[in-house]
Amino acid sequence: MRSHAEWQSLAAGVRPRTQLFIDGSSVAAADGEAFETINPSTGLVLASVARGKSEDVDRAVRAARRAFDAGSWSRAAPTHRKTVLLRLADLIRTHADELSLLDTLDGGKLISDTSTIDIPGSAGILQWYAEAIDKLYGEVAPTGPGDLAIVTREALGVVGAVVPWNYPLEMAIWKLAPALAAGNSVVLKPAEESPLSALRLAELAAEAGLPDGVLNVVSGLGPEAGRAIGEHPDVDSVVFTGSTAVGKMFLGYAATSNMKQVWLECGGKSSNLVFDDVEDLDAAADKAIAGIFSCAGQVCSANSRLLVQSGIADEFLQRVADRAAGIRVGDPLDPASEMGPIVSSAQLDRVLGYIATGNSEATLTSGGQRLHAETGGYFVQPTVFSGVAPGSTLAREEVFGPLLAVSTFDTEADAIAMANATEYGLAASVFTDNIRRAHRVSRALHAGTVSVNTVDALDVTTPFGGVKQSGYGRDLSLHALDKFTSLKTTWFANS
Repeated sequence: MRSHAEWQSLAAGVRPRTQLFIDGSSVAAADGEAFETINPSTGLVLASVARGKSEDVDRAVRAARRAFDAGSWSRAAPTHRKTVLLRLADLIRTHADELSLLDTLDGGKLISDTSTIDIPGSAGILQWYAEAIDKLYGEVAPTGPGDLAIVTREALGVVGAVVPWNYPLEMAIWKLAPALAAGNSVVLKPAEESPLSALRLAELAAEAGLPDGVLNVVSGLGPEAGRAIGEHPDVDSVVFTGSTAVGKMFLGYAATSNMKQVWLECGGKSSNLVFDDVEDLDAAADKAIAGIFSCAGQVCSANSRLLVQSGIADEFLQRVADRAAGIRVGDPLDPASEMGPIVSSAQLDRVLGYIATGNSEATLTSGGQRLHAETGGYFVQPTVFSGVAPGSTLAREEVFGPLLAVSTFDTEADAIAMANATEYGLAASVFTDNIRRAHRVSRALHAGTVSVNTVDALDVTTPFGGVKQSGYGRDLSLHALDKFTSLKTTWFANS
C-alpha cells in the first residue's frame, strides 16, 4: 500500500472527465448546464459536471436503441462480447489507481478500500460475467413426437441503470456486467454525489471495443435525469439501487409510461443477532463493528441493529463500544484511516439528526459528535446507542451512516420477532456456536441474505437482493441475468 503522501501526490494529478458520454463521444449537456460534485473530506468543489436532463436522456436512449437494433453488440457472437468485456476488465485493472482515486475523492471512500476491494472487485465481477457469456445454453422442451420447442434467452433492448454513491464504480459494474453480457444497450445514471468514475469507465469501454451507443452515461440529478430514464417510453427495463422511497417512484414512472420492467434493490435495516452460546465474543465484536462502520455505515445491508442476548449484553456492549471509540476517522487518502467522511453535507445533517433523536430515546454509549469540522469535511464519530426500544425511530428507520442501535433479547423467539419487525428485508447476521440454532434462526429470518458467524457475506457467485421493502430481483450470480433477458419459446410443428 502506498503512503499517505504518495496517494496525495497521485490525487493531485487526477483529471476528472466531466461531460456526458453518449453514442461513443463525450458531450456537454444539451442546455450547457452543470452541477458541482464535492470532495466530502474537504467540502470543496472537486469538479463541475455536465447536468444531463430529459433531452440528454432522450439522446442517450436513441443512441442505445440504434446500437441495439443495428446488432453490432446485441447479435454479436458470444465469444466476441466475451473478448470485449475481458478487455474492459483488464483496462479497469490497468487504470486501477486512477479509478480508486476518483471514488475516494468523489465519494469519500477509504483509498485502502477502493484500491484493494472496490476496483479490483469490479474488474473481477466484469470478468466473471464475460466468462459466463459462452457457457449459457438454451433449452429443448419435452414436446410430442415430431414437434420441436426451443427456449432461448434474448436481450431486452435498452436498459436504464440508476446507481448509488456508496460504491460508485462497483455498483455500476453490478448492473452493467450482466446487462452487457446479455447483449443489451445501457443508459447509466451515476449518483450526482459521485459521477466521476462512471464517466471514466465509459471511455475505457469504448477503448475496449464496445460499439458506439451500447454504453451511455448521463450524469445529472435524480429528479431530472433519473426521472427521465424512468419515464422514457423506449427504455425496456430499469435497474435501481437506492432508497425505498425513490424505488417506489420508479414503479410509478413505469406505470405511467410503458410498463417497463423495474428491478429494485432498496433500503435496509439489517439485524445482527448475537446469542449467549458464542464463545469468542472478541471475534463477534470485531464483526459487529465491521458490519456497521465499514464505508462509514453507508451500506444498504449494514448491520445497523445489534440484538444481543441479555446474559452477555453488558459484556458484549462494552467490547463493541471500546472498538467503536478506537476507530481512526480521517482523511480517506491516508491508509491509516479506518473510516472516512459522510458523502455530503445533506447526509451529514441527516446522520446528526438521527443522533439527536437517539439522545432522546436511547442511551449514547459511544461517539455522537461531528469530527474535523475545521477541515470542511463531513466527518462524524462512530456512534453506538444502547437500550434501543423495539418500535423506536432508531430501531425502525434506515440512517445510512455510522450509527449502531443496540437492543437486548431474552429468548430465541424474541430475537427472531425483533429482527423481523421491520419493513425491510435485505440482510441479517446470526452469531451462535449451536449449529441447530444457526439453521433454525436463519430459516426464520425474513432477509435476502443471512450471514452466519460473519457479516454481509457476498460473492459474485451468490445472488444478492432483498424481500419486503428492500426490493426484489437479484444482483450477482447467474440469476442476475434474469433481469436482463426474456425467455422466448419457438415451436416447430411437424405439420
